[in-house]
Amino acid sequence: MPIAFTHVPGKTAEAAVPFFYDFAETATKLGLIEDGGFQKIVVDDPAGLLTNMDLAAQVLNRTASLEVVLTHWAGVIEPTAAARQLASIDRESGGRLALRMISEPLNDDDAEARPVGHGVIWQRIDEYLVLLKRLWSNDLPFDHEGAFYSIEGGYVPRKGPHGLDLVIRMGGQSGTALKVAGRHADVFELSPGSIDEVRHLMERVRGAAAEHGRAGRLRFALPVRIHWGSSLAGHRAADLSGPPAQAALSLLAYAGLGIDEFMIVGVDTPREIATIGRETIALLRNSLARREASEFQPGAYAPRTGLETRAAS
Repeated sequence: MPIAFTHVPGKTAEAAVPFFYDFAETATKLGLIEDGGFQKIVVDDPAGLLTNMDLAAQVLNRTASLEVVLTHWAGVIEPTAAARQLASIDRESGGRLALRMISEPLNDDDAEARPVGHGVIWQRIDEYLVLLKRLWSNDLPFDHEGAFYSIEGGYVPRKGPHGLDLVIRMGGQSGTALKVAGRHADVFELSPGSIDEVRHLMERVRGAAAEHGRAGRLRFALPVRIHWGSSLAGHRAADLSGPPAQAALSLLAYAGLGIDEFMIVGVDTPREIATIGRETIALLRNSLARREASEFQPGAYAPRTGLETRAAS
């Protein structure tokens, strides 16, 4: 089973500044990330949604193969404008864009017209995604009058290479969130937890997707924080203690659940990026290759006990 690794920028160890603060320095790190075995990078700068779009375009322009996972949310840009902009970014990158939908903005400046209530928030996300997909696929202008959006003559003349099949990433744990994710998500970002907790959440997500005939289309990603000896705030992630090689072994148990992507949080300095690529990523892939080759030998590569894997926030 091929495993993808996604870099999730946090704060640097040397200074509490965003990863994309100095793009000249960021460009150097992007080269290390791309060469170190990562396939994707998340863009979710705290400056907000419009900045995220600009940064996504810059990252795609500065890299040759990295897929950009653009963090996005409903309520800031009208669906028609968003669909056009996203299609343009995807088109110019040759199809290397994925859309990561979250329920709440990272910056309160982007919280315009925020609906009240958990269920209402997800209803708006659902309508927003339905409209984006329709705009990415329709051949003729259409009108729409919904609970949150009104569109007259909606049309995107220049589609992206994926059209309505642009990869949508979502997460959540509530029944409402899973219902919307089951309808729209291609990749589900899991919440951290024990092996049993993660397995249970995966079963719930598959059940929600099955209601829409999509259970077989879902892929799963798990956020993972490599613990370097200091506390790193931000994304919730499974916290793996110990050296990078030991962290790789700890991930084997999660990979055995059918998770095919690990989102690595808190690896931002050039030294950390290089170490993760050389040790954690390479070792995990080699271990999985050996395990697959020995799949008919039960227990040959069973997860080692005693490795500390715990949920952290």
